[in-house]
Amino acid sequence: MARPAADGSVSLRLSSNGLKAGDTEKNGFHNKKEVFSPGNGVASRPQKHEPFEQAPMYVAVMTYLGFGIVTLFGYLRDFLRAVGLEKCHLAQEREEQKDFIPLYQDFENFYTRNLYMRVRDNWNRPICSLPGPVFDLMERVSDDYNWTFRFTGKTLHNVINMGSYNYLGFAENNVDFLKTVADKVNQYGTGVCSTRQEIGNLSIHEELEGLVANFLGVESAMIYGMGFATNSMNIPALVGKGCLILSDELNHTSLILGARLSAATIRVFKHNNMHSLERMLREAVCSGQPRTHRPWKKILIMVEGIYSMEGSVVRLPEIVALKKKYKAYLYLDEAHSIGAVGPSGKGVTELFNVNPTDIDVMMGTFTKSFGAAGGYIAGKKELVDYLRSYSHSAVYATAMSPPITEQILRALKCIMGKDGTTEGLRRIHQLAENTRFFRAKLKEMGFIIYGNDDSPVVPILLYMPGKVVAFAREMLERRIGVVVVGFPATPITEARARFCLSAAHTRDMLNQGIQFNILILSFKSQKITSLFVIDRSL
Repeated sequence: MARPAADGSVSLRLSSNGLKAGDTEKNGFHNKKEVFSPGNGVASRPQKHEPFEQAPMYVAVMTYLGFGIVTLFGYLRDFLRAVGLEKCHLAQEREEQKDFIPLYQDFENFYTRNLYMRVRDNWNRPICSLPGPVFDLMERVSDDYNWTFRFTGKTLHNVINMGSYNYLGFAENNVDFLKTVADKVNQYGTGVCSTRQEIGNLSIHEELEGLVANFLGVESAMIYGMGFATNSMNIPALVGKGCLILSDELNHTSLILGARLSAATIRVFKHNNMHSLERMLREAVCSGQPRTHRPWKKILIMVEGIYSMEGSVVRLPEIVALKKKYKAYLYLDEAHSIGAVGPSGKGVTELFNVNPTDIDVMMGTFTKSFGAAGGYIAGKKELVDYLRSYSHSAVYATAMSPPITEQILRALKCIMGKDGTTEGLRRIHQLAENTRFFRAKLKEMGFIIYGNDDSPVVPILLYMPGKVVAFAREMLERRIGVVVVGFPATPITEARARFCLSAAHTRDMLNQGIQFNILILSFKSQKITSLFVIDRSL
């Protein structure tokens, strides 16, 4: 680990290596195999490649053509609204405010009013039950092409939930399991109404921090009330002007925001591409800061354990090797991997048998596998003590709610077996089994899917914008709730449906989710004629 010099800079040592920039495809998929040897700075234990299969050329062409057509119609509709031939449903300025400077340019809302509005019935669906393996939805319809909705009073019951991050099934309402949570509500109330440094520090907060550190195998940990703020507010406390952040191109928005707020220089390397990362590290060490060429004060590599849109897993052993070689720091976001991967749910460090002390900053959230809210930062005691005093999320944010804290304690004790049962271990194994089964079945059926075989996030590529929205609607008709994602959240030619698996899913639920392929290909209904599945045989 790099140590700061007296002037605040970090001393870095450059050594030669045998790596050459290989021929790579998009998203870091390597055509050439890397050579793993002790002398080249890359871990000796190779990781499985995660191929990001490209769509056939005609599919990409049809996708661009589809977006081109809806864009042209968007301009036409804007023209009709401007001349008064079509009603404008958007909020408009009052006549006496016409001379005011607008808060945003009109074109910035073009995508929302002309594309998203026509298909937004596929998002923000109101749930009226526990978001467990199944949930209930309030039925809603629109009479003006999704500009407004009205509820019918009916409820869609027992929709299979394949969109929530409920990896271990702890989003539950079992009275026996939640008894301790109810007790904490009676003891502490629902909120602390103060920061940790004032009068909001509770004994259960300190108990949870000790348990998290013990679970991860590090010296210390600190918890925060909001997962997003754990990244966005702590990164600025760790790096600043004169520092360099090397960020994976697919990092979450919270990491990106935190990096921008830090005022550090940001450079983006290709997803999971060790050649791209090492090239940037080498250049940073050789060239230093722009113009002055002084050494960087700190070099921080930021990656995620599991990437929520791709389902891919970080190439952690190789990144750790590069981090050690170039004396950089490593920030690991395990929001989607903690509890979800590894023989005992300890995340990607356990999955790849990497020593947790090799990770300088371990970050994770309690919003996925633990069925709660908030996040944590873990690592050396000096790091955590520093953040207690200098992190805005620690100093100014309200302390974590007591019942939320108890829910995390309950789930974590269950995972670690400290509740006297093997229920936590059973859930971890069940999630791994469900993941392998679901991914294997989809591959057998010819779907193009992304991600690692161990990842419970399973994206299925749909490509065409019309097919994305039709897919979501048809799935809901069959009582299956999925998340569909398209441009601009994904590249324009990589729109997808994302399935999130859970230990609470039964084999019947998974089989029902898989059977949609047969239904779509049956062509028995005129409504689904256009939903051609893109597979390798086309």
